[in-house]
Amino acid sequence: MVKMTPPMGWNSWNTFGPNINEQLIFEMADIMVEKGFPAKGYEYLVIDDCWSLKERDAGGRLVADPEKFPHGMKAVADYVHSKGLKFGMYSCAGNLTCAGYPGSFEHEFIDAATFAEWGVDFLKYDYCYHSPIIHGKYLYKRMGLALENCGRDILFSACSWGADETHEWIKTTGASMWRSTGDIFDTWESIKSLAKQQEKLHPYNGAGCFNDMDMLVVGMYGKGNVGLKGCSDVQYKTHFSLWAFLGSPLMIGCDLRNMSQTSYDILTNEELIRINQDPACRQPDKLIGIWNGDDILIYEKHLAGGDIALGLFNLREERAGVKVNLDEMGLPASTGKTLEMTEVWTGEKYVVKNANIMIDLDAYDCAVYRAKVVDL
Repeated sequence: MVKMTPPMGWNSWNTFGPNINEQLIFEMADIMVEKGFPAKGYEYLVIDDCWSLKERDAGGRLVADPEKFPHGMKAVADYVHSKGLKFGMYSCAGNLTCAGYPGSFEHEFIDAATFAEWGVDFLKYDYCYHSPIIHGKYLYKRMGLALENCGRDILFSACSWGADETHEWIKTTGASMWRSTGDIFDTWESIKSLAKQQEKLHPYNGAGCFNDMDMLVVGMYGKGNVGLKGCSDVQYKTHFSLWAFLGSPLMIGCDLRNMSQTSYDILTNEELIRINQDPACRQPDKLIGIWNGDDILIYEKHLAGGDIALGLFNLREERAGVKVNLDEMGLPASTGKTLEMTEVWTGEKYVVKNANIMIDLDAYDCAVYRAKVVDL
């Protein structure tokens, strides 16, 4: 499957880990529709690890755990589809999944056919317990080919954590997205680390195969499978802004049934989603700025139609000033042009003067702008 903009949806792992079942998935499908997430672009509902029995059946096929999923995966997929959503599942390139369930190693074609029969639309494919003597690119090529020949259009989400120089070969496998880092945790330190790791990987992101910075932790507040310390609303706002701006798939990881209004507002910010889903899917450019120092990230991205997105991110523990010259964005004063800026969180508008942007940001905070080129 070729996906031209970053996939969006919800995944069970961050909050629920192994504690998944049929009723939970039905409730998540219901609440996704009730809260209007599909209209915002969130179309995939994905079950992660721990859904199957520990052994295959006599025919070598994976079997859904009958205690967790008493009506089988086809019934779950049918329910998800009845809500207008797409259904996603999980497997692994190793003999076992990360949680110790049967992986798809040397069962790629039979598993792809099984997923197709069940009505699966998305496969997250992990990298635990894989063969140490077979390079990852061959393992992912196997499943990519199996999915392309299974008779159903299934999005291939490669989750190799960036191992084995994934960026050098992932586009040969048919994957539509690929995990560029290790796992995320619900801490500011994890968010900050994953964001900084992306810098060298931006050239490999783009339409058809997107760098996946891992699932969102917005709204978890330290609860659930990867909860740990939790984050503040300001940190979640910056987390979502970075993921959206840098073109990552946006896969929600919190419990949608009891999410706060603030979390909902963050996850459904229409202008940030619009930047994330921009049809041009151009590479973001990390700017130098002026006297900003460490832990100040400045990114700009040229959008389809001539607008510019500008993201200013203060990753520090204290308030900081951010300064950048328009010359870095291709607009020196000699052009006779400047930018009319609209901040996506506040709606505040202003026109840049003297070819310089200067703004103060609170600790952990950000400002993201959609800007139009206008006459001076």
